[in-house]
Amino acid sequence: MKFLVFLGTVRESTPPEPARLGVRVAEACLECLKNRYEEHEVELIDALDYPFDTVFKPHFAYPKSKAPSSLNRLAEKIKSSDGFIMISPEYNHSMSPALANLLNHFGSSLFSYKPSAIVTYSAGQWGGMRAAVGMRTFLSELGCLPVSAMVHVPKAQEVFAADGSPQSGEDPVSWFNYFGRTFNQLIWWALAAREHRARDDPHQLVKDFKRDPSQRNAP
Repeated sequence: MKFLVFLGTVRESTPPEPARLGVRVAEACLECLKNRYEEHEVELIDALDYPFDTVFKPHFAYPKSKAPSSLNRLAEKIKSSDGFIMISPEYNHSMSPALANLLNHFGSSLFSYKPSAIVTYSAGQWGGMRAAVGMRTFLSELGCLPVSAMVHVPKAQEVFAADGSPQSGEDPVSWFNYFGRTFNQLIWWALAAREHRARDDPHQLVKDFKRDPSQRNAP
Protein backbone atom coordinates (compact mmCIF):
# COMPACT_ATOMS: atom_id res chain seq x y z
CA MET A 1 0.00 0.00 0.00
CA LYS A 2 0.96 3.64 -0.28
CA PHE A 3 1.02 6.14 2.59
CA LEU A 4 1.71 9.87 2.63
CA VAL A 5 3.39 11.46 5.64
CA PHE A 6 2.40 15.13 5.90
CA LEU A 7 4.83 17.34 7.83
CA GLY A 8 2.95 20.45 8.91
CA THR A 9 5.63 22.89 9.95
CA VAL A 10 7.25 25.67 7.92
CA ARG A 11 9.03 27.74 10.55
CA GLU A 12 12.74 27.70 9.77
CA SER A 13 13.60 28.48 13.39
CA THR A 14 11.80 26.89 16.29
CA PRO A 15 13.11 27.50 19.82
CA PRO A 16 14.97 25.89 21.48
CA GLU A 17 16.47 24.52 18.25
CA PRO A 18 17.77 26.51 15.24
CA ALA A 19 15.99 24.25 12.73
CA ARG A 20 12.48 22.88 12.40
CA LEU A 21 11.79 20.56 15.30
CA GLY A 22 9.21 18.60 13.34
CA VAL A 23 11.78 17.38 10.83
CA ARG A 24 13.39 15.08 13.38
CA VAL A 25 10.00 13.67 14.37
CA ALA A 26 9.16 13.04 10.72
CA GLU A 27 12.52 11.37 10.13
CA ALA A 28 11.95 9.10 13.15
CA CYS A 29 8.52 8.11 11.81
CA LEU A 30 9.93 7.43 8.35
CA GLU A 31 12.72 5.30 9.81
CA CYS A 32 10.21 3.24 11.78
CA LEU A 33 8.02 2.77 8.73
CA LYS A 34 11.01 1.78 6.59
CA ASN A 35 12.31 -0.74 9.12
CA ARG A 36 9.05 -2.34 10.22
CA TYR A 37 6.76 -1.93 7.23
CA GLU A 38 9.14 -2.18 4.30
CA GLU A 39 6.51 -3.80 2.06
CA HIS A 40 4.63 -0.49 1.88
CA GLU A 41 5.48 2.68 -0.04
CA VAL A 42 5.87 5.82 2.09
CA GLU A 43 6.43 9.38 0.88
CA LEU A 44 7.02 12.57 2.86
CA ILE A 45 4.94 15.63 1.94
CA ASP A 46 6.59 18.69 3.47
CA ALA A 47 4.41 21.80 3.77
CA LEU A 48 7.54 23.90 3.26
CA ASP A 49 7.71 22.63 -0.33
CA TYR A 50 4.35 24.26 -1.13
CA PRO A 51 4.65 28.06 -0.82
CA PHE A 52 1.14 29.34 -1.46
CA ASP A 53 -0.08 32.77 -2.47
CA THR A 54 -1.45 34.97 0.29
CA VAL A 55 -4.91 34.78 -1.28
CA PHE A 56 -6.26 31.32 -0.61
CA LYS A 57 -7.50 29.41 -3.64
CA PRO A 58 -7.91 25.64 -3.29
CA HIS A 59 -7.05 23.12 -5.96
CA PHE A 60 -10.68 22.28 -6.67
CA ALA A 61 -11.51 25.95 -7.37
CA TYR A 62 -9.29 26.06 -10.46
CA PRO A 63 -10.42 25.01 -13.93
CA LYS A 64 -8.75 21.67 -14.60
CA SER A 65 -6.28 23.15 -17.08
CA LYS A 66 -5.39 26.13 -14.89
CA ALA A 67 -4.44 24.56 -11.54
CA PRO A 68 -0.76 24.88 -10.52
CA SER A 69 1.21 21.80 -11.50
CA SER A 70 2.44 21.28 -7.92
CA LEU A 71 -1.15 21.03 -6.70
CA ASN A 72 -2.07 18.69 -9.53
CA ARG A 73 0.79 16.37 -8.66
CA LEU A 74 -0.07 16.37 -4.96
CA ALA A 75 -3.75 15.77 -5.72
CA GLU A 76 -2.79 12.67 -7.71
CA LYS A 77 -0.61 11.43 -4.86
CA ILE A 78 -3.44 11.90 -2.36
CA LYS A 79 -5.90 10.16 -4.66
CA SER A 80 -3.62 7.15 -5.17
CA SER A 81 -2.71 6.73 -1.48
CA ASP A 82 -4.26 4.29 0.97
CA GLY A 83 -3.72 6.29 4.17
CA PHE A 84 -2.11 9.32 5.73
CA ILE A 85 0.12 10.21 8.67
CA MET A 86 -0.35 13.80 9.83
CA ILE A 87 2.52 15.34 11.81
CA SER A 88 1.84 18.64 13.54
CA PRO A 89 3.18 20.91 16.28
CA GLU A 90 0.76 22.72 18.57
CA TYR A 91 -0.24 26.35 18.03
CA ASN A 92 -2.53 27.85 20.69
CA HIS A 93 -3.89 24.39 21.55
CA SER A 94 -4.64 23.68 17.89
CA MET A 95 -3.00 22.13 14.85
CA SER A 96 -0.40 23.79 12.69
CA PRO A 97 -1.84 26.53 10.43
CA ALA A 98 0.58 25.36 7.73
CA LEU A 99 -0.83 21.82 7.80
CA ALA A 100 -4.44 23.03 7.82
CA ASN A 101 -3.70 25.38 4.93
CA LEU A 102 -2.09 22.63 2.85
CA LEU A 103 -4.88 20.11 3.46
CA ASN A 104 -7.60 22.70 2.83
CA HIS A 105 -6.43 23.03 -0.76
CA PHE A 106 -8.03 19.67 -1.57
CA GLY A 107 -11.56 18.39 -1.44
CA SER A 108 -12.58 15.64 0.92
CA SER A 109 -13.29 13.30 -2.00
CA LEU A 110 -9.52 12.77 -2.39
CA PHE A 111 -9.00 11.86 1.27
CA SER A 112 -12.27 10.16 2.12
CA TYR A 113 -12.76 6.47 2.89
CA LYS A 114 -9.11 6.15 3.89
CA PRO A 115 -7.68 6.22 7.44
CA SER A 116 -5.24 8.67 8.94
CA ALA A 117 -2.90 8.69 11.94
CA ILE A 118 -2.11 11.67 14.15
CA VAL A 119 1.45 12.45 15.28
CA THR A 120 2.09 15.56 17.37
CA TYR A 121 5.15 16.92 19.13
CA SER A 122 6.34 19.87 21.19
CA ALA A 123 9.40 21.29 22.89
CA GLY A 124 7.47 21.11 26.18
CA GLN A 125 5.96 18.37 28.26
CA TRP A 126 2.58 17.81 26.57
CA GLY A 127 3.76 16.60 23.18
CA GLY A 128 1.14 18.55 21.28
CA MET A 129 -1.71 16.38 22.55
CA ARG A 130 -4.13 19.32 22.75
CA ALA A 131 -3.62 19.96 19.04
CA ALA A 132 -4.36 16.29 18.40
CA VAL A 133 -7.84 16.64 19.92
CA GLY A 134 -8.77 19.25 17.34
CA MET A 135 -7.12 17.30 14.54
CA ARG A 136 -9.58 14.47 15.09
CA THR A 137 -12.49 16.73 14.12
CA PHE A 138 -10.61 18.28 11.20
CA LEU A 139 -9.51 14.95 9.71
CA SER A 140 -12.92 13.38 10.23
CA GLU A 141 -14.54 16.20 8.25
CA LEU A 142 -11.89 15.74 5.56
CA GLY A 143 -13.03 12.12 5.32
CA CYS A 144 -9.83 10.37 6.44
CA LEU A 145 -10.96 9.30 9.89
CA PRO A 146 -8.05 9.05 12.36
CA VAL A 147 -7.32 5.79 14.13
CA SER A 148 -7.75 5.75 17.91
CA ALA A 149 -4.06 5.39 18.84
CA MET A 150 -2.01 8.56 18.51
CA VAL A 151 1.68 9.48 18.82
CA HIS A 152 2.77 12.35 21.07
CA VAL A 153 6.43 13.32 21.43
CA PRO A 154 7.15 15.67 24.36
CA LYS A 155 10.47 17.52 24.50
CA ALA A 156 11.22 16.29 20.99
CA GLN A 157 14.57 18.10 20.93
CA GLU A 158 15.72 15.83 23.77
CA VAL A 159 14.28 12.63 22.29
CA PHE A 160 15.44 12.69 18.66
CA ALA A 161 18.55 14.06 16.98
CA ALA A 162 18.35 16.18 13.83
CA ASP A 163 18.41 13.07 11.62
CA GLY A 164 15.60 11.41 13.57
CA SER A 165 17.79 8.97 15.46
CA PRO A 166 17.17 8.63 19.21
CA GLN A 167 19.30 10.80 21.44
CA SER A 168 21.70 9.19 23.89
CA GLY A 169 19.76 7.39 26.59
CA GLU A 170 16.64 6.92 24.45
CA ASP A 171 15.68 3.37 23.49
CA PRO A 172 14.87 3.15 19.76
CA VAL A 173 12.98 -0.13 20.19
CA SER A 174 10.67 1.42 22.79
CA TRP A 175 9.96 4.41 20.57
CA PHE A 176 9.34 2.22 17.52
CA ASN A 177 7.00 0.04 19.59
CA TYR A 178 5.16 3.18 20.63
CA PHE A 179 4.89 4.34 17.01
CA GLY A 180 3.85 0.84 16.03
CA ARG A 181 0.65 0.98 18.10
CA THR A 182 -0.58 3.74 15.83
CA PHE A 183 0.94 2.55 12.56
CA ASN A 184 -0.40 -0.98 13.03
CA GLN A 185 -3.91 0.40 13.41
CA LEU A 186 -3.45 2.63 10.36
CA ILE A 187 -2.28 -0.23 8.17
CA TRP A 188 -5.07 -2.56 9.37
CA TRP A 189 -7.77 -0.02 8.54
CA ALA A 190 -6.09 0.98 5.27
CA LEU A 191 -6.08 -2.62 4.06
CA ALA A 192 -9.71 -3.14 5.09
CA ALA A 193 -10.78 0.11 3.40
CA ARG A 194 -8.88 -0.68 0.20
CA GLU A 195 -10.44 -4.12 -0.11
CA HIS A 196 -13.92 -2.74 0.50
CA ARG A 197 -13.42 0.14 -1.98
CA ALA A 198 -12.53 -2.46 -4.59
CA ARG A 199 -15.89 -4.19 -4.04
CA ASP A 200 -18.14 -1.16 -3.56
CA ASP A 201 -17.24 2.32 -4.81
CA PRO A 202 -18.10 4.56 -1.84
CA HIS A 203 -18.39 7.62 -4.10
CA GLN A 204 -21.32 5.91 -5.80
CA LEU A 205 -22.99 4.94 -2.53
CA VAL A 206 -22.63 8.44 -1.02
CA LYS A 207 -22.44 11.11 -3.67
CA ASP A 208 -19.69 13.68 -3.22
CA PHE A 209 -20.56 17.30 -2.53
CA LYS A 210 -20.05 18.94 -5.94
CA ARG A 211 -22.25 21.95 -6.69
CA ASP A 212 -24.27 23.62 -3.97
CA PRO A 213 -24.32 23.54 -0.14
CA SER A 214 -28.00 22.57 -0.31
CA GLN A 215 -26.87 19.09 -1.34
CA ARG A 216 -26.14 18.52 2.35
CA ASN A 217 -29.53 19.73 3.58
CA ALA A 218 -32.26 17.57 5.06
CA PRO A 219 -35.45 17.38 2.95
